Amino acid sequence: MRLALGIEYDGTGYVGWQRQTSGVGVQEMVEKAVAVVAAEAVDVVCAGRTDAGVHAGAQVVHFDTTAERSPRGWMLGINSNLPPDISVSWATPVKPDFHARFSAESRTYRYLILNRLARSALYHCRAWWVHKPLDELAMQRAADQLLGEHDFSSFRAAGCQASTAIRQITELAVRRRDSWVEITVTANAFLQHMVRNITGTLVAVGTGERPPDWVGSVLRQADRKAAGVAAPAQGLTLTAVKYPAGFRVPPGNGDSPVFNVYDSGL
Repeated sequence: MRLALGIEYDGTGYVGWQRQTSGVGVQEMVEKAVAVVAAEAVDVVCAGRTDAGVHAGAQVVHFDTTAERSPRGWMLGINSNLPPDISVSWATPVKPDFHARFSAESRTYRYLILNRLARSALYHCRAWWVHKPLDELAMQRAADQLLGEHDFSSFRAAGCQASTAIRQITELAVRRRDSWVEITVTANAFLQHMVRNITGTLVAVGTGERPPDWVGSVLRQADRKAAGVAAPAQGLTLTAVKYPAGFRVPPGNGDSPVFNVYDSGL
């Protein structure tokens, strides 16, 4: 049978999602935990390969197994064999044609920026500290130029191995709450470092270093050297993966912990 899992993790201590020959990837830890419960080796396929230091609140994976357990049994059993910074939030059997990566219609990432003079001791592994004042309205005007289907070569990593840089962004929102600035990006798929490169470029606009129209010019040049610096990994979190309704995969939790605290009045 084929099962899907929803996984959240703090990526601080890992070399990324993918299993690596040097360093520990989240995939390795998940596969070991699943293998204990399944009593057999498994290969786990994810919806999006996050880089070193990047987090996930709603990663989705699938694996095939001959073992039979209840969804509750899978979730609790796997969690009991995982470290505290990785957790399974749900488990469900899926159709044989479900594929965590190729069945996904879209993915959503959120990038969190702490915009104040003092750095944070609590969020140093979860947000990018930018001490220069940011103009979030200018950043949004710049971001609007990236909506739609484009060649995002200017925002891909130099070592990106994707066969094409054509991607479609359906949402790119910049919002502020007090000292926090959050960038939310939804697309059909992402290139390596794409969100981090977009964020670094938008921050250059937010500080006044560049005008909003500059971002459209960067996009048209299709040259990574034209864009801003890559934002650091720790501010980035995969928050949702959307699938066709027929697969009955639980929706991702796209909530931002920081913004939820404010919204709840705590």
